[in-house]
Amino acid sequence: MEKNLIGKIAVVTGGSGVLGSNVSQGLLEAGATVLVIGAHQEKVDSAVERLNKYGEVHGLVCNVLDSNEIGKARDFVMEKWGRVDILVNAAGGNVPGATIMDDQHVFDMKDEDLRRVIDLNLYGTIYPCLAFGKIMAEQKSGSIINVSSMAAYDALSRVMGYSIAKEGVNALTKWLAQEMAIKYSEKIRVNAIAPGFFIGEQNRRALLNEDGSLTERSHKVLAKTPMRRFGDISELNGIVRFLCSDEASFVTGTIIPVDGGFSSFSGV
Repeated sequence: MEKNLIGKIAVVTGGSGVLGSNVSQGLLEAGATVLVIGAHQEKVDSAVERLNKYGEVHGLVCNVLDSNEIGKARDFVMEKWGRVDILVNAAGGNVPGATIMDDQHVFDMKDEDLRRVIDLNLYGTIYPCLAFGKIMAEQKSGSIINVSSMAAYDALSRVMGYSIAKEGVNALTKWLAQEMAIKYSEKIRVNAIAPGFFIGEQNRRALLNEDGSLTERSHKVLAKTPMRRFGDISELNGIVRFLCSDEASFVTGTIIPVDGGFSSFSGV
């Protein structure tokens, strides 16, 4: 693997989760120094321990929904390294109370569950963008990568709040891309990846039966995926490394699907 991120300082929110930890590994393997941010000390410690063999990695506990804590995380980065080159916003995910199952009704969803999933996925991206984006604006360079979803492309059943939040992430990505380039520097780029369907802890029960066979929902997903398979989480790393690198110097404001063709296929 080409080490095209040597000397770069990367911050990964949600870095103790499956997606964020995987992205962190990819950045480390490309030569970056990575700060893993997560909400729980035990999970952050576990992620750092697992990632240590790939390069220089540090951990920090921080609630991405608390702008004061995010500000302290920014101060930590500046005191330790004096700059930040890469921000990957991988904090997010659905919450059980905001998932509308086939035998449930959208009208019964609790306000707090809807608000929680929107806050986590949208404001949990906005606050780090503003905090670390300010550093990039001052240093006139940097790359921000947000995490969108197929739920922002089409109306996926069950996940109304998550879909709304990810649509917001797309709008934030495009808006911040033009703001940074026009007002601060064309060397500040803001993009997003939109993962397709990957089997993880959050969606395992929705995609796999207890015996490991595919659920009805899985069959529907694969029928609309030309590659006829689920993605492997490591298949996100290549596009993330590209967007972080100088090879993507003329790429900003884009949302790139990594979905096996799901978003481009009508199903017919």
